[in-house]
Amino acid sequence: MALWNEHDVSQTLLKATLDSIVEECVSFVGVDINICSEILLRHIAGLNANRAKNIIEWREKNGPFINREQLKKVKGLGPKSFQQCAGFIRINQDYIRTFCSSGPTDSSGQSHQGAAVLTGEKLGKKKTKADVTLTPNPLDQTCIHPESYDIAVRFLSFIGGTLHEIGKPEMQQKINSSLGKESIEKIAERLQTTTHTLQVIMDGLSQPESFDFRTDFDKPDFKRNIVCLEDLQVGTVLTGKVENATLFGVFVDIGVGKLGLIPIRSITEAKLSKTKKRRSLGLGPGEKVEVKVLNIDIPRCRISLDLLRVL
Repeated sequence: MALWNEHDVSQTLLKATLDSIVEECVSFVGVDINICSEILLRHIAGLNANRAKNIIEWREKNGPFINREQLKKVKGLGPKSFQQCAGFIRINQDYIRTFCSSGPTDSSGQSHQGAAVLTGEKLGKKKTKADVTLTPNPLDQTCIHPESYDIAVRFLSFIGGTLHEIGKPEMQQKINSSLGKESIEKIAERLQTTTHTLQVIMDGLSQPESFDFRTDFDKPDFKRNIVCLEDLQVGTVLTGKVENATLFGVFVDIGVGKLGLIPIRSITEAKLSKTKKRRSLGLGPGEKVEVKVLNIDIPRCRISLDLLRVL
């Protein structure tokens, strides 16, 4: 049977398929607006190349986004675009707290920039009615859409929770306790919302910050006696989990604190399952693999691996 490569496939169809996969991942995971690339932003609902470019330019000029509301200040991003994209935008609260505590300080050692953010003052000399109050909102780290913030706050009041408990065990306990007393349908009716919306709110409130559904993928069985680079030996066979894929290779977590690299030349058709052969010669995040250590460069913290098989 003759083998085929990417040049035998319609480039338009290939690009459309890849774009749809990226958009699906973005929909599930969301993106951190303060660190994501312009290319990734283009795959968010409601955004296009121009809006993505404007978001990056706004970020470079004004610093990190403090809350989702600031997106409305980006050129070309109107109410409709905001409505479509806001739910996929995440704002890491630890990052914002760090930003708030940095910047130029006065004689008392307090950050002018951070103080402005935490007190809700506007930065800069010019103040207009269009300015958005720079106050961090913990709900911005969740999958909950701004349109549902009011319901989320009322639900928190109903279960006796607070914004500071988002993603913590006590939040899950309070949600479980409320569901033990009353059905989700009854609670949704009480809050004048739909069951689906309430479920999204409960998921958003209970999931840890930077939650990624891919972390629930099966974890590899790391060897207990191999926990750092110094424990590795050339020729050692290990299992690992693919963390990231690039054009030159695949990075794999083998349980030593540093990712190992499988060069792209090592990912051959013979080592893949029938399903993978039909789909592509690539490996995606979350897949379990068996690898052999080819080289260890301790000073540079680099590990070269050979792919033996996909588990």
